[in-house]
Amino acid sequence: MEGHQNYWRKCGSCKKEIGFNSIYQACNVSTCKKLVFCSVDCWNLHNPVMNHKSSWAEENRSPRREEIITENQSENTPRRIMVQSSRAASLVDEHETEILIVASKLKQYIKEKYDMNTSANVMEALSHQVRKLTDRAINKAKSEGRKTVMDRDYE
Repeated sequence: MEGHQNYWRKCGSCKKEIGFNSIYQACNVSTCKKLVFCSVDCWNLHNPVMNHKSSWAEENRSPRREEIITENQSENTPRRIMVQSSRAASLVDEHETEILIVASKLKQYIKEKYDMNTSANVMEALSHQVRKLTDRAINKAKSEGRKTVMDRDYE
């Protein structure tokens, strides 16, 4: 954890900051333990996307700032800390990993039209494809001297 960070982690759904020594929600499913949520409502958004059958949100308390600092100082492994120079740089990274697809709509379409299930990894892969198509469309609009991306740019 970087010394100047004023929060523990960000919510897995809304990206709101979860402070130190704060109540947060975690999914009880073992594969989702790394995700944390600021509220039960945010956990509820995560649950249908991940298609958990029997799951619940577990209320926890984030560590105090002092605990994190002590933990980091006690580790003997050297760390390389990279500080981003601007907010724009962090937005680029965030946009590269953010899911752009409405999971519930896609899952509903696939289920109703083809009677098939959808893996959770589909949203990430499809978001990557959407980014690639959009980058091409933006380049086409720019080459035509426009600042507006239009439907014809995706052809």
